[in-house]
Amino acid sequence: MLHVSGTRLVTDDATPVRLRGVGLGGWMNMENFITGYPANESSMRYAVRTVLGDERAELFFDRLLTSFFTEQDAALLAGLGMNCVRIPVNYHHWESDDRPLEIDQRGFRHLDRVIGLLGEHGVYSVIDLHALPGSQNQHWHSDNPTHVAAFWQHRHFQDRAVHLWEAIADHYRDHPWVAGYNPVNEPGDPTGKMIGPFYDRLVKAIRAADPDHVLFLDGNTYSTDFSIFREVYENTVFVLHDYALAGFAHGGPYPGYTRGEWCDRHELERAFAKRSSFQRETGTPLWVGEFGPVYTGDPAADGQRYQILRDQLAIYDAQDVGWSLWTYKDVGLQGLVHAAGPYLDRFGGFIAKKRRLGADRWGSTMEESAGVLAPLHGLIESEFPAWDPYPWGARYQSDDLIRHILLAQALLPEYAELFRGLGDDELTALADSFLLERCVRREPLLDLLGDNLAR
Repeated sequence: MLHVSGTRLVTDDATPVRLRGVGLGGWMNMENFITGYPANESSMRYAVRTVLGDERAELFFDRLLTSFFTEQDAALLAGLGMNCVRIPVNYHHWESDDRPLEIDQRGFRHLDRVIGLLGEHGVYSVIDLHALPGSQNQHWHSDNPTHVAAFWQHRHFQDRAVHLWEAIADHYRDHPWVAGYNPVNEPGDPTGKMIGPFYDRLVKAIRAADPDHVLFLDGNTYSTDFSIFREVYENTVFVLHDYALAGFAHGGPYPGYTRGEWCDRHELERAFAKRSSFQRETGTPLWVGEFGPVYTGDPAADGQRYQILRDQLAIYDAQDVGWSLWTYKDVGLQGLVHAAGPYLDRFGGFIAKKRRLGADRWGSTMEESAGVLAPLHGLIESEFPAWDPYPWGARYQSDDLIRHILLAQALLPEYAELFRGLGDDELTALADSFLLERCVRREPLLDLLGDNLAR
């Protein structure tokens, strides 16, 4: 079992371990750009259930969980030299909103299976609660159908999160291949006043259930602000996220300007130094919980994205920094591998429509449907020049409300209708499109990571 010793993670015999691997995004916490649906996970599941019915919807979603990660996936990651997978999960697997505080033990079934597979290959797991009751941040990846992080407004939601973590920590307290717990992914407390006391309470509760596993704690404002920590907890890694501006879908050339900001290797290093200043000041381990560019399909542009990744990895290597690349498997935007076959045959046109509309935040260039939306953005800029909403300002907030909530929710019935009339075998084939042996491998990315991990 790992524990923190100064600036490092070490085993019980004091052997240093630098955790390097990927995030298993889109699996037990589904995301729209990863598996091709619109809006947030709960809304999508509801829409699909209205078409398929409860029993057949469960058949599809359970098969997807089974096929998305198997022994072959664990072997691939271990073969690349990775020793860690960060596993995002959604609270809905353990608790229903209409039966709060009642833990469903079936939620552990798939998580136990994958943690076991990874452990058999010598790969640690970090359990990451990516979606908390009430949503801990303002975006789709916390399964938020709105732009309000209600988690910070209601003690009820916080009570439920603590209760769930007590159950998870008790379940895994003796598991040696669980590196630790990442209890709140990318919190977005607009006031910054609730999160510090909540972390104090949460840490105490988890430690009572499991005194030994490492805690991986994200800073506020999507793991960028660590001023909210009032103490340095024992056996804790303070997790930073390090996305490069030029690596986003709307990123410019690299090196070059993105939305008026210069980005090159020096700027990446400067940004990382700033983002990791708290860890250096407190003498705690450096671990990047998320980073990585998205890809465009254009060889020239993607060559620049691979260079961003090489530069970031070189920066981390030089400073002995651990990392978890986002993300492992998807439908073609960012993954090491991506689904093909029946799923893409059936949903490919719909995914293209989402891309044309810029309906997914992760993947939008912010310029889709510019002729329609530009006048609205201009109106907001002229009429409300002082409006600066949390967390990223007016331009991003406008897109979130219009594209990523309004348009995305309007697309839900269209996505669900694509399931209509399918038989059980066809639903199984859709889910099995995510089996590794049926996926397309992003070979330049796999080669890049394999070369880095071999050094």
